[in-house]
Amino acid sequence: MKLPRMVQVRQHFTGPTVEDIEEEVWKQLSLIGLESKVIPGARIALTAGSRGIANIAKIIKATVAKLKSLGADPFIIPAMGSHGGATAEGQVKVLASLGVTEEYCGAPILSSMEVVQIGETERGIPVYVDRHASEGDGIILIGRVKVHTDFKSPIGIESGIMKMSAIGLGKHKQALAIHNYGVEGIRDFMPEVARVVLQKANILCGLAIVENAYEHTAMIEAIPTDQIEEREREILKFSASLMPKLPVDRLDVLHVDEIGKNFSGTGMDTNIIGRMRILGVEEPASPAIKYVIAGDLSEECGGNALGIGLADLTTRRLFEKIDYVKTNENVITSTFLQRAMIPIILENDREAMSTALRCSWGVNPEQARVMRISSTLHLEHLYVSEALLPEIEALGHVEIVGELEEMQFDADGFFI
Repeated sequence: MKLPRMVQVRQHFTGPTVEDIEEEVWKQLSLIGLESKVIPGARIALTAGSRGIANIAKIIKATVAKLKSLGADPFIIPAMGSHGGATAEGQVKVLASLGVTEEYCGAPILSSMEVVQIGETERGIPVYVDRHASEGDGIILIGRVKVHTDFKSPIGIESGIMKMSAIGLGKHKQALAIHNYGVEGIRDFMPEVARVVLQKANILCGLAIVENAYEHTAMIEAIPTDQIEEREREILKFSASLMPKLPVDRLDVLHVDEIGKNFSGTGMDTNIIGRMRILGVEEPASPAIKYVIAGDLSEECGGNALGIGLADLTTRRLFEKIDYVKTNENVITSTFLQRAMIPIILENDREAMSTALRCSWGVNPEQARVMRISSTLHLEHLYVSEALLPEIEALGHVEIVGELEEMQFDADGFFI
């Protein structure tokens, strides 16, 4: 089969960038009067999630330094549900893969799957908090605010500080309690759990992070506890305005070089590829992609292949890296089983691409609408096929930086 020729392009995005992380963290924490909330010797818990957030280790390190300057005794807790195989040791490894270590951040990491119940919502859902955090004198919620990969919220609360206070602080037990209700649980019940946490746990403040389309830190904002829900709604709108996307929204084939939870909680960002794969949930109308190929699994995700079910084709290389214990733990907790279903397995990228093109009915392979990206998180540099050039050239924010050439594979049939 004659494959389409490809050319490298670069998307240009706009958005602010925080130049000095430590300075901004200290400034924000001072603006909300952290000095008056912390007494010398106070043990303060800092939440550290499982997402690959730009500068997350620096942000936590700066927060630790600020607290120590006030005489406090900060510690870090892995704030995640089923990630890391839902084990204390596994979650420490997840943090280490993000650069969050005791040595770098200057504070101990206290990892446990034990929680304590601090109340329940009006509809009877129990509310839990990490045991170590509950035994401290205060908690600072650190997390990124962005659109969620499972739902669109009618009240403007998706992925952010509220979710961190609920599922992050509540660990695996809270994740199970919420995800047992499917999309309704994460969309509607999660904010209710978060409100109980904000009322009953000793939350000192939230530290919200927003990234621009280049994955640079665009904003860091400390939020007083009683303003977290209201302010998060506004921050979510700002975050959504900075979010990158594919330059065209109709494709025959999208090849994603790597998937993994360090790129998105769903392995591939559902907002980028236009797929949800949740029972009973309607698929987005755009972008419309006939076939998605997952080429490889990132080393950082440690074998957790949640999101592989969003693809139609994959490679033996990826398949052999899957850790079924980690993957199953994560997907069963979420209850979105389709996202872990294994697609058709091909020997390499070349075979996967050829198969997808052969199954694109009525399309001349050389004129197919094909795109190749490194991951759904990295959308600045990508490859597009010759058929897409007229649309690409008409876009003001996309620059053609290479020459048309045949698809380049190595001796084993994988993309170079």
